[in-house]
Amino acid sequence: MDFIDQIKLFSKKVQNMKDNIQTEEATKTSIIMPFFSLLGYDVFNLNEFTPEFSADVGIKGEKVDYAIIANGEPIILIECKSADKKLKYHYSQLFKYFSATKAKFAILTNGLEYQFFSDLDAPNKMDAKPFLEINILNLKDNQIKELKKFHKANFNVNKIVEDASVLKYSNEFETIFAKQLENPCDEFVKFFLSIAYDKQKTKKTIDNFRPILKKSLNNYINELMNKKIKSALESESSESSQTSKNIDAEIKEKNETSKIITTDEELEAYVIVKTLLSDCVNINDITYKDTGQYFAITYKNKSNRWICRLYLNSPKNKYIYLNVPEPNKARININSIYDIKNAKKQLDEIVSRFI
Repeated sequence: MDFIDQIKLFSKKVQNMKDNIQTEEATKTSIIMPFFSLLGYDVFNLNEFTPEFSADVGIKGEKVDYAIIANGEPIILIECKSADKKLKYHYSQLFKYFSATKAKFAILTNGLEYQFFSDLDAPNKMDAKPFLEINILNLKDNQIKELKKFHKANFNVNKIVEDASVLKYSNEFETIFAKQLENPCDEFVKFFLSIAYDKQKTKKTIDNFRPILKKSLNNYINELMNKKIKSALESESSESSQTSKNIDAEIKEKNETSKIITTDEELEAYVIVKTLLSDCVNINDITYKDTGQYFAITYKNKSNRWICRLYLNSPKNKYIYLNVPEPNKARININSIYDIKNAKKQLDEIVSRFI
């Protein structure tokens, strides 16, 4: 079993046990120590994984929960909190420890979330923002790739620092762009006006163009997503003839058994969902069942592991119903099946519970 399979299996175990973890010590022993064991460290070797590591910050008795040691020096500091604690309130404590040691990386965690810090902005001074954040209950493939760099077998300080700098600014750019898509600031609007509008850029002009720019940018992104989905659909349709025959046989069998007509729109929606989930699960594990009343998309053809239900029969009242704990967040109205892409985050989270 490779690292990706191991970490996904671990994620599933944490999902099942998290509600029974009530204390910091329970969090350490049941989640945090096994997590670092997966990363290849001997958590029972005090010379490699040291608990209660002394951090001389001028206050007697100050100790960080764990330190990963190499050649007698700490390389990673780990500050732990209970699974029910929010990490944002505990940054300052780890900041002090980091400055007092030679460690190049620091991790703040409650067992479910892991925030990775370094000193990219100023030497020996922990950055205010993590360069990597991971939620063990909602792992992404790109995050697993970054996490793997911290495996004992792969650990390379210079390589991680180099990649961390790129990752930090990449995350910042994504956050900034997301905010601009939601509400473009004056400078952002001015930038586009400087290219496309040759008249005076007054405050009124900027305010008038703000909603226009927002709509244009979002329309462009939607078009890109639609092209990607359509491209995936075309790729699906050009698969081998044997695969096509198998799909046709599956549809025929379902229709003959249930006397239900599965529409082209439902099948297209099925492919869209598979495409959206292709980065976090094997698409062959995404299956469907047409009940006539709704079109259910399931994981490994198990009815108790349904991902979503599509209600597409009414031309004016189409919606997707998600398998989420909060009933008031389950229903999402859609104008067309291409709007399903807006639910990708929720679909990823649902599937992560089944893996």
